[in-house]
Amino acid sequence: MHALRMQAIKAVRNGRTVADVAEAFGFNERTVFKWLARYNDGGQKALQSKPKSGRPRKLTDDEMRWIARAVRDETPQQMKLPYALWTLSLIQELIRQRLGKSLTLPSVSKVMKTLGFSAQKPLYEAWQQNPELVREWETHTYPEIRREAKAVGATIYFADESGLRSDYHAGTTWAPVGETPVVEVTGRRFSVNMLSAVGPRGELRFMVHEGTVNARVFREFLRRLLVGAEKPVFVIVDGHPAHKAKLVKEFVASTNGMLKLFFLPPYAPHLNPDEQVWAHVKRDVSRRGVENIKQMKRMAISALRRIQKLPGLVRSFFQQSECQYAAT
Repeated sequence: MHALRMQAIKAVRNGRTVADVAEAFGFNERTVFKWLARYNDGGQKALQSKPKSGRPRKLTDDEMRWIARAVRDETPQQMKLPYALWTLSLIQELIRQRLGKSLTLPSVSKVMKTLGFSAQKPLYEAWQQNPELVREWETHTYPEIRREAKAVGATIYFADESGLRSDYHAGTTWAPVGETPVVEVTGRRFSVNMLSAVGPRGELRFMVHEGTVNARVFREFLRRLLVGAEKPVFVIVDGHPAHKAKLVKEFVASTNGMLKLFFLPPYAPHLNPDEQVWAHVKRDVSRRGVENIKQMKRMAISALRRIQKLPGLVRSFFQQSECQYAAT
């Protein structure tokens, strides 16, 4: 292992990037940075593994590199294993199947930590998503929408809807170590639905509704977006059936060009900066004790109004890496 570390250090000192070295050697970038720091502080001796008591290591350096590459670059399904997440038990099974070695779960955990891996909450992406359609939207479709909007002086909004539930809770609270805190909440289940639209200049429009968001509700939201509008309004939404309903199409047609709807690629909510609105509202409301639906509705409106008064915050939604394509 010492020789491997020295090879990595030498490669970086010869001009290769840490990212390239980490990929070539099959380790996490963070691990290579640790080696560099130790080498700078104490030279080669600092990179030597400390002698450990107990049984010798079961895995060779080559096997360690193979595990790192497999977990980093492949999914369990690609390795012919069940489930979608790399759990310790699944990595244990991978080692047993491919390397013919049996490790305990604590040993697998040590291996992964040595390789610079940690258990993390993944981001989920719909398998139905078409990367080509996403790329087409970012590089061609949306730029065309923006050019058209500029030509006619239209305001662009990204719109979406979401719900608040009384049984959704988030946040943490301080408590003595070893004593799980208990927070009393209502046992009743109720919800309110919210519709909002954000613009790249920091605009936010919203509507809170008790009941299902159907085509009639969405049409009412669009009608409100047009109130006071002197120039066209372009609204970008997902392909929810309510957005494509006949009565919505008829309403759009009746505006004589003052309103136009555009649709995001299927299964690509990350392209909509309005998603960030719901993250803020749910985080705000879920940390409060909600007793009834009227109180929840007031809290939702209050949270949305606070965001509405912070155009800089709304603009920051367009600075998320997935939404920068839509920033002005």
